[in-house]
Amino acid sequence: MKIAALQTVSTSSVERNVATAQRLVAEAAGQGARLVVLPEYFCFMGPSDRDKLAIAEAPGDGPIQQALSDMARRHGVWVIGGTLPIRVPDAPDHALNASCVYGPDGRQAARYDKMHLFRFSAGEERYDETRTLEPGERPVAIDSPFGRLALSVCYDVRYPELYRALGAFDAMFVPSAFTVPTGAAHWETLLRARAIENQAYVIAPAQGGVHAGGRRTYGHSMIVDPWGEILAVQPEGEGVVLAEMDLARIREVQAALPANDNRRMH
Repeated sequence: MKIAALQTVSTSSVERNVATAQRLVAEAAGQGARLVVLPEYFCFMGPSDRDKLAIAEAPGDGPIQQALSDMARRHGVWVIGGTLPIRVPDAPDHALNASCVYGPDGRQAARYDKMHLFRFSAGEERYDETRTLEPGERPVAIDSPFGRLALSVCYDVRYPELYRALGAFDAMFVPSAFTVPTGAAHWETLLRARAIENQAYVIAPAQGGVHAGGRRTYGHSMIVDPWGEILAVQPEGEGVVLAEMDLARIREVQAALPANDNRRMH
């Protein structure tokens, strides 16, 4: 079955970004993808990190969530909507960074709120998500026609215990907006490591270019197989990254190297 990771260069216009997502989802579905994944903040990246608070939506209600539902239903595909900001009750100065999953009937099948919040400082570049975001409270995995799917977002990929807590799964998703310094140093290594240790596919759509305010994201959206092999990648700019996801390949890797069965707990 074909899966697609979409790469975008999101702007400060929600309307423009949603239109881009609609176009890329249609393109992926037209090429046979049955599951399509958008990057972190596909809907908005403004000059200031606080700008996202103005577009935060109530859980299950809002134009961005409706657009994702419509994309899934229109094309008859599963859509993992990267992330969008969801309001926090009684905390108007913070939001949740939520990844919403929609089935081909347009219904929301799951929502995961990013648990690990990114803080980074190198030279003049500094970033601290805790100023505007509240962390999620629990890991999430769901059953689907593609097997068991583990949800995560960007910085979560540095925490292997998050995925271990979910038990066995067939694919994990890492919609991201990695910075260039951390991306160049660690992105591919982290994704391949998570694929190898969990013996699962990794689908990692990313932001890939220059955004409002001059922020630049690393891109390199990729799909990695359970042996750690990169099946497809796009370095920069908008695009659709396609690959086949084969459950038989997962079982083949697990049979050849039964790492999970050999694990000893201390």
